[in-house]
Amino acid sequence: MTSQPPDPAPGLVVGFDLDMTLIDTVPGFSATLAVLADELGIDLPVGDLTSRLGPPLDHMLTPHLAAEAVAPAIARFRELYADHSILPVPAFPGAHESLAAVRRHRGRTLLVTGKFTPNARRHVDHLALDVDLVAGEVWGIGKADVLRDEGASVYVGDHVHDVEGALAAGVVSVSVLTGGCTRDELLDAGTHVVLDSLEDFPAWLDDHLLDLRLAALEARLRDLGSVVVAFSGGADSALLLAAAVRALGTDRVVAATGYSDSLPAVERDPGRAFVESLGVPLLTPRTHEMEREGYRANSGERCYFCKAELIETLRPLADEHGIAHVATGTNADDAVAGFRPGIRAAAERGAVTPLLDAGLTKDDVRRASRRWGLPTWDKPAAACLSSRVAYGIEVTPHRLARVERAEAAARAALADLGLESRDLRVRDLGGRASIELDRDLLRGPLSEGARGEDAVVAAVVSAGFAEAGIDPRGFRSGSLNEALAAE
Repeated sequence: MTSQPPDPAPGLVVGFDLDMTLIDTVPGFSATLAVLADELGIDLPVGDLTSRLGPPLDHMLTPHLAAEAVAPAIARFRELYADHSILPVPAFPGAHESLAAVRRHRGRTLLVTGKFTPNARRHVDHLALDVDLVAGEVWGIGKADVLRDEGASVYVGDHVHDVEGALAAGVVSVSVLTGGCTRDELLDAGTHVVLDSLEDFPAWLDDHLLDLRLAALEARLRDLGSVVVAFSGGADSALLLAAAVRALGTDRVVAATGYSDSLPAVERDPGRAFVESLGVPLLTPRTHEMEREGYRANSGERCYFCKAELIETLRPLADEHGIAHVATGTNADDAVAGFRPGIRAAAERGAVTPLLDAGLTKDDVRRASRRWGLPTWDKPAAACLSSRVAYGIEVTPHRLARVERAEAAARAALADLGLESRDLRVRDLGGRASIELDRDLLRGPLSEGARGEDAVVAAVVSAGFAEAGIDPRGFRSGSLNEALAAE
């Protein structure tokens, strides 16, 4: 019995400092200090005080005021702040994009700042900063409590004291050079990463999470010990197979591709060549999903019966080869995509999902594949031929062969026009075919009235359809599911 690995980024939470990290506070802070100094009748060195923003206001004012005057001055500064510091203060370039990058990874964002909380909220509201929590009036090591309590794994700041808080919380410290601290000062303080600005943060976060997830994938595969990879030839199962070879070696990994009428013949040779390049054996058992009534009936549960057939076919082969687990290329995006009966069927039959377990998304799969030099890194999605048949229309070998001929004919017609569609689907709607092409083609060479459209339609009709037409909405993965959603 193998143990489940920890999520490499469980509920990703990233904390951000505010002043000089997300926002350029200098214009507003300077204006407020100037008004305060004028009211108090003192000369404050505004330039010096705003050159390294970050420390609490009492630290800044104490050298310039009598001890008993500091607290009243702070109270008055906070009153003046709303009128003089909100409108002039912009977000730094990359601030909104950095917050959005966390969202893209389904994460939460924290604002953990030494600023007076109501004023911090005013900046958030004015600049529409997408944060889930505003924690103000915390400084240095004090920030660690918030970061720990909220489960943060990264804290982004500009000051050595931000580094101090991150390290005390045990999270990754990311520093930007938009504040007053130098690179050497931040590194000496122990920060893990120094970026020129937040404009560099989204790419760093992508790479950071990919590194974590690939490490988790390797650990998961080592824990499994040996796997038969259900290899479709697509980017997901290709990465899984390559990762399994890296983690386990060629003697504990087997690739298996179910051959049936639903697998396009054009996919078979490239798939075999890829497996051979990794030095692992390829099993090509014949699967018989067409013999399952639920599959032929082609309801919304069709993929359930297909995946059930595949796993039930591969499990005995795994036993025969002394392999512990059957693994599929299900990724983290698949798990939240809603309608996925095939995933349910595989899980019920004990298949494991290492990519999902490691938190790898579809984008992660492509980026990791490119990093490793896999030829599948930019391969278009290639769903089975049955996915082209509208729900409720019986799936038969004849229909699947007709779809395959029609797609080949459409590609040939485009090639004659000097064109290519990265994503192309011919959907069987009964007697009629719907042709889905890249939207760029539809806006240009195949726009309404263009002669090329007729050539593509004629090619599809010649493959055996009574009539055909190009869908003006272009290619949409899983477009036939739209009809199910409308029911």
